[in-house]
Amino acid sequence: MSQPMSLPPELPEARTRPVRFRFGAATKARRGTEELMPKSELLPMKVLVMGLCLSLSCGAASEALAFDPQAGVSKESGPFDLFKFGFFSYKEGRKSDAVEAYRYAAEKGHTGSRWALANMYADGDGVPENDLEAFKMYSEIAQAGVEPGSEDTGYFANALIALASYYRRGIPNSPVKIDLTQARQLYFQAASAFGIPEAQFQLGRMMLTGEGGSVSVHQAKKWLNRARNNGHAGAMGLFGNILFQEGDTARGLAFMTAALEHCQPKDCGWLQSTQEEAFSVASEEDRRKGVELAHNIRFNSGE
Repeated sequence: MSQPMSLPPELPEARTRPVRFRFGAATKARRGTEELMPKSELLPMKVLVMGLCLSLSCGAASEALAFDPQAGVSKESGPFDLFKFGFFSYKEGRKSDAVEAYRYAAEKGHTGSRWALANMYADGDGVPENDLEAFKMYSEIAQAGVEPGSEDTGYFANALIALASYYRRGIPNSPVKIDLTQARQLYFQAASAFGIPEAQFQLGRMMLTGEGGSVSVHQAKKWLNRARNNGHAGAMGLFGNILFQEGDTARGLAFMTAALEHCQPKDCGWLQSTQEEAFSVASEEDRRKGVELAHNIRFNSGE
């Protein structure tokens, strides 16, 4: 039976905002997981979120705002027109108009608008920060499910990751409590069905330490390896740390060193500390070999 493996002490415990796809234009909303998974393999999916029947209540009774008459868009417009108006309003810094447009579009069933609005509430971006309202919206996206080939696939997969993050840390003073089992299941769905690197990384971490289920170093390595092959530098560094602890010293140092060259700002601190600690106890021969091997490790940025 596998024993829990300790994470690097500096590794953040998933307290940051849920990781989201950031589409560069409104027409890119259909990208993401459709490119990661053949349509023939994508089965209809639906998530029931722990029986919490939370309604979309943010601003439902608020006073309606007026759209710019010159825009040719009103609350009676179609959901995609409202979504486009909201998107470009946001890009131009008119976030109150964006919130209004997204809200009307979401009420008409537009998943992308609900996703965008959830992001704004999660980040306190143009609206007061409210994790519970964001959770409600992500839950509605997950509960609605997704059909094969749907343009909403990216939003659905992203909602799974956001919900997993909330269940992992809970929302203070709300019905949303820490539920590591649910978090692990949601990460598994996003990792296995959609191949999202961040979900694979977080799932590997949970398997490594036994969060939300049994410990499995073997399975943790499998998911971390997939994430690193999909361009996740944090997964590459943690994968290398496991190899190092298992005695594969030079290869472990190589992966940790290569990860430092490609890390995101949120991961660079703990990756550097982990790599430096490993180098401090490694032999000179292993250090030299690790640096040499690092130059040969390919990193797929996913771009």
